[in-house]
Amino acid sequence: MSGVWFSKNTGVIRLVENPSEEEQSIGRKRKVLVHLPTQEIVSSYNSLEKILTDLGWEKYDCGDDPDFYQFHKKTPTDLSISLPKDFAKFNTVQMYDIVFKTRHIFHVRYI
Repeated sequence: MSGVWFSKNTGVIRLVENPSEEEQSIGRKRKVLVHLPTQEIVSSYNSLEKILTDLGWEKYDCGDDPDFYQFHKKTPTDLSISLPKDFAKFNTVQMYDIVFKTRHIFHVRYI
């Protein structure tokens, strides 16, 4: 038996042999990056870049890899964040990197 098991709120469980994309996404939450001061979901690099530059981060093209941007901040430890140029490839690891390096400014949430 192969397929995906679905559980409904009624307690009924059923096996779907070839689930559609829509059926697979039912009940699946996705992670988003939230700007805590405004409670807004970061939905584009334009909004993320504005927030980061307001916080003192500088944007650079990543010379080694043309598919990435880098943001740098001069601190005693010289912080950097690497992000793919295609926002669709922005993933959870990069979200948590931003959260870790900008404490109390961003948060990752499930929606």
